Amino acid sequence: MKALIINGPNLNLLGIREPDIYGSENYAALERICLAAGEKLGFESVEVFQSNHEGALIDKIQQAMGVFDGIVINPAAYTHTSVGILDALKAVQIPAVEIHISDVDARESFRQVSYASMACFARVTGEGLAGYAHALELLKEHLEA
Repeated sequence: MKALIINGPNLNLLGIREPDIYGSENYAALERICLAAGEKLGFESVEVFQSNHEGALIDKIQQAMGVFDGIVINPAAYTHTSVGILDALKAVQIPAVEIHISDVDARESFRQVSYASMACFARVTGEGLAGYAHALELLKEHLEA
């Protein structure tokens, strides 16, 4: 099993951006958590990707077809605006889990809409960086079912 973890805009600023919401750990810590969880769960490989650009995220989703068995995606701000990311996820038909570090459902009203979730079989929110390990666990269970 191969997993692709995709992170959207501003996640490269973890530890700097609103630590009261996103925590004090930086993006390198997020990468370490993902790679360690993937290894522990028995994934053959886990790739972690981040971009602040919607088109780059869409390109990465499209490039995953035939390469990865599953996707964990944190579209960040694009969660609430990007039909393009939704369409890409639907097009490649790769099982996907949506992840958010914060509890987006308890935040501003505009964060209540998630286009990406319409193409994902599961959603993890409000678990901090540990949520990525949980998302990979859900992905593994889904792929083995």
